[in-house]
Amino acid sequence: MSDFSPLSRRKFLVTASMSAASAVLLKGCLGNPPEPTANNSPTTTPSPAGSPSALTPETTPETTKIKLGYIPIVESAPLIIAQEKGFFAKYGMTEVEVSKQANWASARDNVTIGSQGGGIDGGQWQMPMPHLITEGIITNGKKLPMYVLAQLVTNGNGIAVARMHAGKGLHLDITKAADYIKGFPQTNGRKFKAAHTFPNVNQDFWIRYWFAAGGVDPDTDIDLLAVPPAETVQGMRNGTMDAFSTGDPWPYRIVTEDIGHMAALTAQIWKFHPEEYLAIRGDWVDQNPKATKAILKGVMEAQQWCDDPTNRPELIEIVAGRNYFNVPPDILQAPYKGMYKMGDGQPDINDFNMGPLYWKDDLGSVSYPYKSHDLWFLTESIRWGFHKDKIKDIATAKQIIDKVNREDIWREAATEAGFAADIPASTSRGVETFFDGVQFDPENPEAYLNSLKIKRV
Repeated sequence: MSDFSPLSRRKFLVTASMSAASAVLLKGCLGNPPEPTANNSPTTTPSPAGSPSALTPETTPETTKIKLGYIPIVESAPLIIAQEKGFFAKYGMTEVEVSKQANWASARDNVTIGSQGGGIDGGQWQMPMPHLITEGIITNGKKLPMYVLAQLVTNGNGIAVARMHAGKGLHLDITKAADYIKGFPQTNGRKFKAAHTFPNVNQDFWIRYWFAAGGVDPDTDIDLLAVPPAETVQGMRNGTMDAFSTGDPWPYRIVTEDIGHMAALTAQIWKFHPEEYLAIRGDWVDQNPKATKAILKGVMEAQQWCDDPTNRPELIEIVAGRNYFNVPPDILQAPYKGMYKMGDGQPDINDFNMGPLYWKDDLGSVSYPYKSHDLWFLTESIRWGFHKDKIKDIATAKQIIDKVNREDIWREAATEAGFAADIPASTSRGVETFFDGVQFDPENPEAYLNSLKIKRV
């Protein structure tokens, strides 16, 4: 989950200083590779639902093979379930390999070399990684066209704060705590320190938005770093790390082990926000259009299966298994019910719709890759001055989105699979409203930028 190499076992155990159960959880969240054969061996028998459908010449995939990377967090569940429950096989993709990645940097490097070179063809991504890879921005100038094909999940992330800050008002709205945070160098001899797992993508954006909404400049008022989760959690324990942009199942541990409290869930910051996506190399998709749609159909069925509350116990058993997250199943039970202990005197959350959702939410489709959401991620990139030589303005952002976002393929796959009733009418979800009242209108992203008080543009 970070732009760092996995820690050695010896260093990991010394750094983490945790119980055996906690160490297992850290291993899962860091994405350490499983033992050989783990990626190819199903942990459950495919269900009857995964029996092959009646393929026609128009729907028979050009290849039955693809290698998809994933990070062992709840965002990856549709890929795992599509494999384990036989949904990929149902549509003719009988040789899918779902491959655990050590971290986001490894996933980036592996997709660059492709499966032919021992890497991957695509998989799970934080946004806007596919756009940045397409433009060569995070691949040392090597442009590798990627296609965004589906959103995998909404919700499932949050902002954690170390226990030393209990009672200081670091909750969803930190406007009254802004002076406390900005005055940290005078009172503690260092800046308030916060972390995310990879620069210039989802979790960086979530924590930046939260700070800035409260009047704290994440570039000047604090130290904001990309740090491995294990180091971050240990820093929160010993008082050297103050906040962390994190995803499930970390919130459960942070509160129950008294490491700190949850200041906010991303579901509170932006209701039913876009989270992580399925994206595949453009050359693979162009060579295998029918196989691409078969992959999408399998993912769509898996997302629907995941959203059925009656399937959540089995979902937890599958993803928690040794081949995938390698964590105790009970760590996933609360978030998959939408149950979060926030800590620091805040009321608990008990709402299924505040936890991970995969197919639909109260605003419509989760799976469909709205171009308006791509535009927000790239508009936020402009806001913070990220890659300003490559993403110069909104017009450039829209051109990149039109190259990368292949919502048209999603629509075709949904139609062929019989999910036409769930196809959105527009490539835009419309105006988005954040917890602080700020609105993002995809028809006028410049107005959004102009409304923001803290920005680099």
